[in-house]
Amino acid sequence: MIEVVQNLVVGTLILIGAFFALAASIGILRLPDLYTRMHAASKAGTLGSGVMLIALAIYAPDHSTVTRALAAVLFFLLTAPISAHLLAKAAHAAGYRLWNGSVRDDMSEGSDHGGSEKY
Repeated sequence: MIEVVQNLVVGTLILIGAFFALAASIGILRLPDLYTRMHAASKAGTLGSGVMLIALAIYAPDHSTVTRALAAVLFFLLTAPISAHLLAKAAHAAGYRLWNGSVRDDMSEGSDHGGSEKY
């Protein structure tokens, strides 16, 4: 009985993770500029892979696989937002323009939201 519940939970988590991974890939294809595409890839992709790794941790029979899967989730949660932020900041510094429909650019030189201050 417990194996049936475990398989249902794992299957549900894999479907949820696959949905978020699909949403990330659709976002990469459909969104208008580099920054929104990067946002879709970092947020939805991290959530999708994290949920699928948690499903692996629930399903795995040995502790080494569980530990590795949970360590990978922690690694994704710690590194994906930082790397996406640094890549977006470098792209902005390199001159990649925002989509014309963007509301504001907080990193621009004339902005009073932090474009001229040093980090």
